[in-house]
Amino acid sequence: MYYCDMKKKSLLLILALFTFCDVLNAQSSDEDSPSLIYLGQTPPDTVPQKFAPGILSLDNRYEFGITISEAGDEIYFGIDIGDKPEIHVTTLMDGKWNNPEPLLVDNEIGYNDPMLSPDESRLYFISTASLNGKAPAKDPDLWYMERTTDGWGSPINAGPVINSAKKDFYVSFADNGTLYFGSNINSAEDRPFDYDIYRSELKNGVYQEPERLPAPINTRWYELDVFIAPDESYMIFAASWKEGLGQGDLYISFAESNGAWSSPQNMGTPINDEGHQLCPVLSKDGKYFFYTSNKDIYWVSASIIDSYRE
Repeated sequence: MYYCDMKKKSLLLILALFTFCDVLNAQSSDEDSPSLIYLGQTPPDTVPQKFAPGILSLDNRYEFGITISEAGDEIYFGIDIGDKPEIHVTTLMDGKWNNPEPLLVDNEIGYNDPMLSPDESRLYFISTASLNGKAPAKDPDLWYMERTTDGWGSPINAGPVINSAKKDFYVSFADNGTLYFGSNINSAEDRPFDYDIYRSELKNGVYQEPERLPAPINTRWYELDVFIAPDESYMIFAASWKEGLGQGDLYISFAESNGAWSSPQNMGTPINDEGHQLCPVLSKDGKYFFYTSNKDIYWVSASIIDSYRE
């Protein structure tokens, strides 16, 4: 059973308690124009729009998890077809976008939740691979690949300091390298859906023992899929709380002057609805907020974040 299905089943447990378009290839000769960088899509305002419908967001599959390079010329995204998660990529070369193609795919091993490191020298992701990278493991771990002159290297497990004996999901990075992720390492056996958000500081190139974020971020319920602002001034995460609008909602919390986090706000409509929202991330240029909603990728102007500030 792949970890993407584990996510969905965890949320259901809570609820029990609760042909790439050719026209894109010649949109503009200016490689800095959003129309070329974002697959020919018209940038949205503060009303969320489905991202690249018919190209990345397809009706016959589940897309969740997207990361875009700072130059806007690489887009990595996760898909799930028949509970078989894999990571695909499309790149902009010589003013043309390549057809999206699989980057990490296997008949038995699941791959998803891609995320570029701040310097883009690594691509992090989730995998159900065992430590030898072959047979499926019992739970998902955080992995990464290092960029080489020939492309991406072989998958490397992020190691026992970060990964636990249980399920570890979805990474996000501050500009200083601090890593945020979700895990159910501290969940009781009768509460496997109790995921929490953790952070691990990067010191001298080595990640430190993760610390569980305190209340009001973490509760006895489900908190996962965290995006941390590059300067750690706010975070957006997925949670399944009683007051939510649907199966899972996105919440936002701001860093306070005393080092604490503000009480998380449900991002409400038009971000959340009665369905399932997860996998939040900001584009590297800070202009657009991406997330998954009801099995498709959406984007919206990042200016919407200002509306949640006090």
